[in-house]
Amino acid sequence: MAKEIERKFLVNNTSFIQQAISSTRIRQTYLSDNPDATVRLRIKDDSAFLTVKGRNKGVIRDEWEYPVPLTDAVEMAERLTGGFSIDKTRYIVDFEGWKWEIDCFHGRHDGLIVAEIEMPSADCCPPLPSFIGREVSGDPRYYNSVLSTTPGVPEQNV
Repeated sequence: MAKEIERKFLVNNTSFIQQAISSTRIRQTYLSDNPDATVRLRIKDDSAFLTVKGRNKGVIRDEWEYPVPLTDAVEMAERLTGGFSIDKTRYIVDFEGWKWEIDCFHGRHDGLIVAEIEMPSADCCPPLPSFIGREVSGDPRYYNSVLSTTPGVPEQNV
């Protein structure tokens, strides 16, 4: 079992696009959005994965991920959830030795841009690039599992 240790931030501007070393189109849906056992089905470009995550404990949670055949992923999404509820482009930016993942959402979440940084331990303090805004790590409104069931962009109350 792997541990996912990450922080999540809103993004202030799109300057990260010029800094990106890669981008990937991602579509995903949730077979379970139970916080104790979230089950995500994701297609990244032409590959598909089934991921099981435990409840967040601060910025840490259990995670298991398995490849699945692309045709099975599409069939499961259509039959079990009515299709993919999240559509986004993920940009990868290396900043001072840290790999940032920045998600630009499309469709019903158009306009939402969220950056995530995975860390080796919860007490790490990675340097923040200039495009990073307010931290939303503990705000469930920005969890993809919650976004999958809610339209629009969460209000950004400070």
